[in-house]
Amino acid sequence: MYTYQTKGTCSRQIDFELRDGKVYNVSFVGGCNGNLKGISKLVEGMDAKELIERLKGNTCGSKSTSCPDQLALALEAALAETKAEA
Repeated sequence: MYTYQTKGTCSRQIDFELRDGKVYNVSFVGGCNGNLKGISKLVEGMDAKELIERLKGNTCGSKSTSCPDQLALALEAALAETKAEA
């Protein structure tokens, strides 16, 4: 299980699992509850690299980031950590 402390969003934290490069059990703490539950269900079992490509750079209103963007950054960090451990 990975935990990522978000920056610049209403959500404060993202928890998720990575197995064989795929994303599972995504859970956001704080933020827009319904939207983030929906995102969590949509990304379940998807390839982490594909999600990074799709989500990275998305903004929310006038903010320079968003919860999906923060998820992409969290996945990048987790993949980098996985490579470092290998």
